[in-house]
Amino acid sequence: MRLYVCWGTWRPGPRPGGHPCGRAYHALKEAGYEPEVIKAYGLGPLPRFLNNTRGRREVRELTGQQWVPVLVTDDGQTIVGSREIESWARTHPRTANDQSA
Repeated sequence: MRLYVCWGTWRPGPRPGGHPCGRAYHALKEAGYEPEVIKAYGLGPLPRFLNNTRGRREVRELTGQQWVPVLVTDDGQTIVGSREIESWARTHPRTANDQSA
């Protein structure tokens, strides 16, 4: 499981409810996962030539856009956006029998 974030996984942020990347990360942690965190750096609205880090390139290859957070599950499902990742984590909590993280 890989989680692409901008700079970090902090909870507080300038937006009500916290930073989107942190919200996605903590939702996965609360559901029992230990995602590999890949920092994409840059800012989503910047032009592509200014957002040419490895992480942003991978996000573009996966989704066709450069906004994060993006989750890639162990079965290859790609989920874009903090709300969508939070929803996925709530509906797919890791169980004791689940060996994937």
